[in-house]
Amino acid sequence: MQRAWAQPLLRCITAIFAALSFGVIAIMLVFLIAYAYPAIRFNGTAFFTTLTWSIGNQYSDHTISHGGYTAQIGAAFGALVFVAGTLLSSILAMLVAVPLSLLVAVALVYRVPPLLRPLANAVVELMAGVPSVIYGLWGIIVLVPFIATRLSPSGNGNGLLAAALILALMVIPIIVATVRDALQSQPVAVYEAAMALGSTSWQAVTGAILPSIRSGIMASVLLAFGRALGETMAVLMVCGAAINALPHSIFSPINTIAAVIVSQLESALTDTTGMAQRSLGELAVTLFVITLFVNGIARVVLRGGRSRSAA
Repeated sequence: MQRAWAQPLLRCITAIFAALSFGVIAIMLVFLIAYAYPAIRFNGTAFFTTLTWSIGNQYSDHTISHGGYTAQIGAAFGALVFVAGTLLSSILAMLVAVPLSLLVAVALVYRVPPLLRPLANAVVELMAGVPSVIYGLWGIIVLVPFIATRLSPSGNGNGLLAAALILALMVIPIIVATVRDALQSQPVAVYEAAMALGSTSWQAVTGAILPSIRSGIMASVLLAFGRALGETMAVLMVCGAAINALPHSIFSPINTIAAVIVSQLESALTDTTGMAQRSLGELAVTLFVITLFVNGIARVVLRGGRSRSAA
């Protein structure tokens, strides 16, 4: 009798909380769009093609008008530098993090001795829990000087490379933990069968095990990519805070959407027209949409993986 009502009740509770999660995301997006709407009208499509970001002359009584909304004279809000910095740093971080993460995950499952495995797993999970500001501080103290003295021809360590390496360091634990769990969920018989057919341990893992968890690997990569896109403090501390200039090399200063929202918020609050604040809101909407797009791709990949597995 108890089971008869417990199952429908559990499904109902689960559905309610799933709907609440979707509702919270939808409310946040609607609020951001409503707040940023004046900036969307004022900036137009030039918001995504313009390099210049300036709140204008705050000491002048003159204003400019566009789309029915006003801003301080000389104001210009272009997101191209920040969108480019966000995508470039995150993509470069993935190029570094994904191969290393796969190697570490394989080593944890198939190479680390059983006695040391709990300690190694604990280190990975501890890395995932380290606050981002700690990574940023390490970047300032260790990574940035190393790049400036050993790698950068200009002698400047703050920039795209430093931001990408910090992001890679931060997302590696996410990918490692996810891929490790996927590897451990595979039947031991698959690995043993590959070995019995004459494969080496490396061939068994790369030829039989990893292809079978392809969708799980892709999901972990996209999850880490979403984390990299939205990372703020660590990137802000090492990116160089570029304004009005696109990077021309991996050593060039950059800025990301999340970082510029934090760094420009104080000056935006001095804008009496409020357009600078609302333009930061438009940046937030842009980042929100990019993140939703990445998550949508993850869903498609996972659905395709399940379809192939079922077939």
